[in-house]
Amino acid sequence: MPGVNVLRVMSCGLREKFTKSMKRFASGICFISLACYFAAAGSIQSSPSLMTISDTAIVNNDSTKNDARLNDPRKAFKDLFVENLEKQGNYSVQLNPMAISFVQDYMARHSKQLSEMKDWGKPYFDMMQGILNSHGLPGELKYLAVIESDLKSNAMSWAGAVGPWQLMPATARKLGLKVNSNLDERTDYYKSTHAAARHLSDLFSIYGDWLLVIAAYNGGAGHVNDAIKKSGSHNFWALQYYLPDESRNHVKKFIATHYIMEGNGGVTTVTKAEANDPAFNSHTSRLSAGELNSSKTETISGKYNSVIIAKYVSMDISSFNRYNPDFDKQIALNGDFELRLPADKLELFNATKYQILEESVRMLLAPVTK
Repeated sequence: MPGVNVLRVMSCGLREKFTKSMKRFASGICFISLACYFAAAGSIQSSPSLMTISDTAIVNNDSTKNDARLNDPRKAFKDLFVENLEKQGNYSVQLNPMAISFVQDYMARHSKQLSEMKDWGKPYFDMMQGILNSHGLPGELKYLAVIESDLKSNAMSWAGAVGPWQLMPATARKLGLKVNSNLDERTDYYKSTHAAARHLSDLFSIYGDWLLVIAAYNGGAGHVNDAIKKSGSHNFWALQYYLPDESRNHVKKFIATHYIMEGNGGVTTVTKAEANDPAFNSHTSRLSAGELNSSKTETISGKYNSVIIAKYVSMDISSFNRYNPDFDKQIALNGDFELRLPADKLELFNATKYQILEESVRMLLAPVTK
């Protein structure tokens, strides 16, 4: 009957509206649940517990305070891996707990390749460090070219980034490089390093934090700004999961590469809050009171190399580095260095310093072999 058909149609329409309403209600509940889950996860992520692995003390420096002051990128070099002050005379290092597992895994997979690169890539590293320093930047940023391109001038990404520093065409042109059908200066080690240094300087003037700079270099400032806004923090470890996976892992690859290449960390591998921590300023605190009292200092200048000095004075390189942190970088940058050694080792140095200098120079000028 017509009346019954009308009722059936109305009933079907009501059921359909009711079903759609329930689906929207369920979606809302799901969204709220997910939001609560991620909020809880973020809370857990930003409050890591103290962990200890072997002789490596892992500390939590996950401050999210936004310090408006900018670090001086050249004077801001501090050790990420610093001594445990409770263990005098025993060199123990510290690393943010959120980096340790990634760094250990990356080192296990890439140490051999990167150790070989330290040899054949030395001329490139020296050139890059000189250019970066001339722009007032930490020379350790040269390792960004390692994770960007494996130091290959002809490297090209799927997105169109080219060269050792993997610059996009528009960015390269903005930074003063020529990019056209006849010439691509992104493949020029010297010119592209100057361009990359200008880009890194611009990013540091925005963020004042090298971990954020490296994230922005990889994924763009827009992604970093979004992550800061969503997380409410300027601390990489607090906002990392708001970044694209590639950018987040890029930062951790840089930290791991830095550690493999340098044996420790630096201002480019820590947050701004960590870099401003007084604990990162201490060099001589790596030595016990007895070691300090029994050591002597002497200012030296020239192309000395830490490995060669350690060999001639019969010290292992880790002990030499405890007495003379950042020796190779500082003497290359400043031209001189206040060498500190145990008294008997300093006598050995003075007795053989001309041989040491000669061998150091030979190492510097040695031909590159791949």
